Amino acid sequence: MDTRVENSSDLQTQIEEIEALSSIYGDEWCVIDEASRIFCIKISDDIYEPKWSACLQIILPEDYPSSAPPIYQINAGWLRGPDRVRLSNSLEELYLENVGESILYLWVEKIREFLMERSQCTNTAEEPETCRAAVTTEEQDEGWGDVPDYSSLKLSTEQAHLFSSSSADEEEMPPIKHGEAVTDRRSTFQPHLAPVVTPKQVQRVIDQLYENKKIASATHNIYAYRIYCEDKSTFLQDCEDDGETAAGGRLLHLLQILDVRNVLVVVSRWYGGILLGPDRFKHINNCARNILVQEGYAETTDEASKPGGKSRKPKNKKMK
Repeated sequence: MDTRVENSSDLQTQIEEIEALSSIYGDEWCVIDEASRIFCIKISDDIYEPKWSACLQIILPEDYPSSAPPIYQINAGWLRGPDRVRLSNSLEELYLENVGESILYLWVEKIREFLMERSQCTNTAEEPETCRAAVTTEEQDEGWGDVPDYSSLKLSTEQAHLFSSSSADEEEMPPIKHGEAVTDRRSTFQPHLAPVVTPKQVQRVIDQLYENKKIASATHNIYAYRIYCEDKSTFLQDCEDDGETAAGGRLLHLLQILDVRNVLVVVSRWYGGILLGPDRFKHINNCARNILVQEGYAETTDEASKPGGKSRKPKNKKMK
């Protein structure tokens, strides 16, 4: 089929789907930027007495639904670690079962089903550890109700590779490096780094990190990555707050400023019970920069400031 005809058909399908969702969900459906096809919907476990809520943010690529999935992000301060992975996997499975079809309604109801299960879980007499909401006071103060910065969502439609049907086992497992931990007022921060060239490798590294009980127990595991696509001279990049509002975007901004590529940086934070305020962002970025310097992706401050010194372009490591 001619690409222009196919895109026209996709656009018409998107318009019809958006109209339907707006009619079904009313005020819960929000148009962020119609021209850029950016939308969000607030989803709760119960319409009248909500206990658990999440915000699904989406961008509709030009070739959705014919050949690409929506680009999405789930915002919920309490949604962390294995729970986030499990919910994301269920959305991706739904997409693969319905390739070429409108998927947003199914995604919304799948998330609602997840929230209802969690609500039932927390209603039991003894609340299991896996059901507890680990939200620090800092996160409660900031909340998630405000519309977040959507700049990190404006990614290339190459993100469709995240939903590739190829097995993750086919991707080489990158080596993971761990940086020095920093402690301030009983909160501890530790960086981790891995060279990556595909989003599948990003997911494998994240999964591998969560197999470490100490890392899995962290209050937040914030991460950001940048992958350079040489054939198209573009970047695949994304970030994750893991409940530490705005931390992922700040970390990705650091990677952009340093112009590093083909690398994933994760910073684990174990909250110590004392509010750090803006200092927490300083520690997250300092940890990330330190491990980037340690592994040769960025220069030290002294090296970068020397007249006639080495270029600011980082030493980008290649996968063997």
